Amino acid sequence: MSIYLPTLKQLQYLVALHEHGHFGRAAEACFVSQSTLSAGLRELESLLDVVLVERTRRVVRFTPLGNQVVAKAHRLLREAEELSELVQSHGLPLAGELRMSVIPTIAPFLLPRILPRLRAERPQLRLFLREEPSAAAVESLHHGRADCVLLALPFATGDVESVHLFNDPLLVAFPFDDPRDPPALIAPSSIDENRLLLLEDGHCMKEHALAACNRPELRASATMIGTSLHTLVQMVDNGLGLTMLPEMAINAGILNGTRIVARPLNSEHAFRQIALVWRRNSPRGDEFRLLAEELRAG
Repeated sequence: MSIYLPTLKQLQYLVALHEHGHFGRAAEACFVSQSTLSAGLRELESLLDVVLVERTRRVVRFTPLGNQVVAKAHRLLREAEELSELVQSHGLPLAGELRMSVIPTIAPFLLPRILPRLRAERPQLRLFLREEPSAAAVESLHHGRADCVLLALPFATGDVESVHLFNDPLLVAFPFDDPRDPPALIAPSSIDENRLLLLEDGHCMKEHALAACNRPELRASATMIGTSLHTLVQMVDNGLGLTMLPEMAINAGILNGTRIVARPLNSEHAFRQIALVWRRNSPRGDEFRLLAEELRAG
């Protein structure tokens, strides 16, 4: 009795459908037509003689077995990609395709300074960037959608290897005409929890800001509303409160055109650690360490 072995393409279709929950969006992610993706999945189910996906007009629902197969498919696809990376790693360093996820509180401030030089010095590197919050970026890494992630620590990253690039200090930003006129070095105890504006859940910058202040009551009192650092800056500039910004963003000019003052926080933990992380035992580890050197030099 012969056993049917699914193709990698069929497994890619299945994983994409599970991720997007919609045949059209899954097909777009796989760069195929919806009919091609649907036919590939029906062939997979037919040859395995199982039902993996329950289809209705409005809902795509995976069967319990389908969810188990998806979990296995993630691992198989990751192994296949690492096999390809193993071969590629024997060529020129930092050449070919590399997919890097970058969190939103780093991407617009660090990458414009680094990428022009990287393109000039590494013309054979095809660097594909994906901007997403820390949790989504780490998930992309472990599911094989990203080869490495540029993010801020501390953050729960799972079983990875990492290289520390540099520390990024956190500063308190407030309106120029703030009647309290904060001192040159701001004590965490002086921050008014009712005026503190932070990024909403899902952004590690919020956790880093709270940890820097080391005041548990801030978590309950601060307004966590911003979807980006640029949004927080506009709110502060309009007198709605104060916030905390990374030095990286300030050096990149995020306060240009505003009447906002930023001053250091007097705290031992008033910084976040910028790092490059990748899956442990990746065959491209040496290449990622070289990339880390390039990023650090920028």
